[in-house]
Amino acid sequence: MLSLVVVVLATVATGFIVWANDKRHGKYGIALPAGVSAAVGTLSWIAFISAGMGYQPGATWIPWVLPIVLGTAAAAGVVVFLGRTRTQHDTAALTKALRL
Repeated sequence: MLSLVVVVLATVATGFIVWANDKRHGKYGIALPAGVSAAVGTLSWIAFISAGMGYQPGATWIPWVLPIVLGTAAAAGVVVFLGRTRTQHDTAALTKALRL
């Protein structure tokens, strides 16, 4: 259970770091990357523990490290995708408003 707490805290922190490093972070909320990162990290931790990888010699690092990496990658993917699409939609809406 301690590994789950560490995973959640670490993924939330990496989600905030991903948000802070994005140049278009004004297009979406601060909690989005942290929430996505925590959700993916928690679900992957549950999957790894259910698969029994947390209790095998040599594989005990998997539920500690891999969910943090997966959560960070998911947060970065969401930020890149959402930042681009929101910027395109905002630019299109502003262009449409200026044409009126």
